[in-house]
Amino acid sequence: MAHEAAMFEEKAAARTPPGGNFSAALGRAIDEAAGWLAERQKPEGYWVGRLESNACMEAQWLLALWFMRLEDHPLRPRLAASLRQSQREDGAWQIYHGAPAGDINTTVEAYAALRSVGVPASDPQLQKARDWILSKGGLRNVRVFTRYWLALIGEWPWAKTPNLPPEVIWFPNWFVFSIYNFAQWARATLMPIAVLSARRPSRPLPPENRLDDLFPDGRDRFDHALPPKPNADFWDGFFRGADKALHALQNFGEKTGIGLFRDGAVKRVIEWIIRHQDADGVWGGIQPPWIYSLMALYTEGYAADHPNLAKGLAALDDPRWRVDVGEATWIQASTSPVWDTEMTILAYDDAHVLGDYPEEVEKALDWLLDQQVLRPGDWQVKVQNVAPGGWAFEYKNYFYPDTDDTAVALIALAPFRRPSPPPLAGKAAPKATEGALRTNAACPLSHASRDSSPVNGGADRYDRIERAIRLGVDWLVGMQSKSGGWGAFDKDNDKKILTRIPFCDFGEALDPPSVDVTAHVVEAFGKLGLGRDHPAMVRARAFIRREQEPDGSWFGRWGVNYIYGTGAVLPALEAIGEDMSAPYVARACDWLVSRQQQDGGWGESCASYMDPKMSGRGTTTASQTAWALMGLVAANRPQDREAIQRGLAFLIERQKGGTWEEPEYTGTGFPGYGVGQTIKLGDPLLTERLKQGPELSRAFMINYNLYRHYFPLMAMGRARKVLGA
Repeated sequence: MAHEAAMFEEKAAARTPPGGNFSAALGRAIDEAAGWLAERQKPEGYWVGRLESNACMEAQWLLALWFMRLEDHPLRPRLAASLRQSQREDGAWQIYHGAPAGDINTTVEAYAALRSVGVPASDPQLQKARDWILSKGGLRNVRVFTRYWLALIGEWPWAKTPNLPPEVIWFPNWFVFSIYNFAQWARATLMPIAVLSARRPSRPLPPENRLDDLFPDGRDRFDHALPPKPNADFWDGFFRGADKALHALQNFGEKTGIGLFRDGAVKRVIEWIIRHQDADGVWGGIQPPWIYSLMALYTEGYAADHPNLAKGLAALDDPRWRVDVGEATWIQASTSPVWDTEMTILAYDDAHVLGDYPEEVEKALDWLLDQQVLRPGDWQVKVQNVAPGGWAFEYKNYFYPDTDDTAVALIALAPFRRPSPPPLAGKAAPKATEGALRTNAACPLSHASRDSSPVNGGADRYDRIERAIRLGVDWLVGMQSKSGGWGAFDKDNDKKILTRIPFCDFGEALDPPSVDVTAHVVEAFGKLGLGRDHPAMVRARAFIRREQEPDGSWFGRWGVNYIYGTGAVLPALEAIGEDMSAPYVARACDWLVSRQQQDGGWGESCASYMDPKMSGRGTTTASQTAWALMGLVAANRPQDREAIQRGLAFLIERQKGGTWEEPEYTGTGFPGYGVGQTIKLGDPLLTERLKQGPELSRAFMINYNLYRHYFPLMAMGRARKVLGA
């Protein structure tokens, strides 16, 4: 191994001028990475990278435009072109780059979308898709959401889709089935689907474009029922029975004209939808509620030029949401400007280059401060008497700030506090308050910040930063769950019975506390001076300890996977003064070192969410190598120096033009478990129960295009400080 380390150091040194060494190569890589980012800052002051997901985005927009009688929309041929480009060689479409198999749901939706634009069934690409679909059992195995899409285009009976009554809008907040017990993304999607489920709208494809090829035995002989669940229990049977009863009531109402309170419920839901529309025209900052809300409004008679509908449709032409490449267009599932900007500021601080880019940093700080959400949101249903103070992930998602972005915003702002800031006193809701938050010491400006003074504006700027931090800390304290951890959008969002509802066979229906989000909050509080012995941190530390896997790693809820979770926890522990020689910390470090690959890097496949043998294993990537390095650097064990140097050599050697290539997906939207948290992967019936294997048919995976860049810059900066390079 020593020979390999020397070899990589030699390769890295080869990039430096004659007489250079590893330290010089590292410094040059840092400078090039920082410069690459500076050149890509938006005029407004933020950074944002492309967010790649899967072909369902383009397929569903094609179908939605057809459904809303916008078949001549100029985007349709461009979206079809993107679908043709993203098909696998075997005829399927996949959930993430390099997946071991395609996904039947995405493939069926892509097939239907291409048929909707007139691509004939005899087209070679569609023939391959059809053959692949039938080889996987056909339409019987598609998820609930795909069934809804097929119903919207006349290919599936609405009576054979899970019934979602709009009357749920009236359930009181204390009731287990209140919409506010669903995760933010599920709630915002559930509401418009309830309208569609109540109205059962359909715009059938023309006869020549129908999906007859997917019903090889004829439509009359096809079984539209949901497949039975293995080891189904009482609740599974109860909800299946309730679904049949709801459909029977709806059928009776349609036949007799007796709607009881249905129209009133639909009206209330529509009001909720309109009230929750974002300033940029979308809903919830993500594709599902955006696209379903447009169709719900259309179904209720809203014209294409109605302000709400027009604004939502106009977002499709917003370059912040669409990506044009040649003759093809991709519509992003979400956008990440706040997250990317926070991380870039943090990377500049870690690399000690803040002083080299004063104008860029000042613009970024002003933009980030402007993004703090200071208005009410859905989170207040469960967390009262706490002032708003969080940050959202996207541009204008004011109803749904999240704890992860808020924590990282605080970490990014911490270096810019005045040299002797006053103590912080977290004012959470009365039931959540566990003593005042106090800084143990003033959080000084970084060396680069003090020497180069990148922040101008004097006392006003300091006051603004201090106010933002105080509000953010107070908000996070109020959002801590009973378990001691933090969920992303809501407090104590963990009622697992909701996942038994037939509607909830998609990604995740819940948003319980996760260790990676909790780690970021702990790190933020540590950076602001909150000690490890504060009651809130005692609870958080206990949560982190409980969540550690037997092999020493931690699960990654929002990043792939165990490398992400472990790489988040270790810096958090170091930030609050944890004993980094503790046995449980050592086990985490040992696990990271054991997963380092021959080329010096780290990599983990998305398949690790279903295949335990893939834990910490996969194609080496720049982002995952950076996460592992940050974990090892935080622990700073002498025995890990060689592993750190090899990891740095990996990053230096593979840097090209200041950045790194990374087609692999290392971001996580939904692992596909339903419950929103780690589960035991040893269940032999798990694949059948979840209807997914390593291909992750229920999951939603992401390639954040800037992950490959700012995380390596962070890691190199932190390592240079520790190594004294």
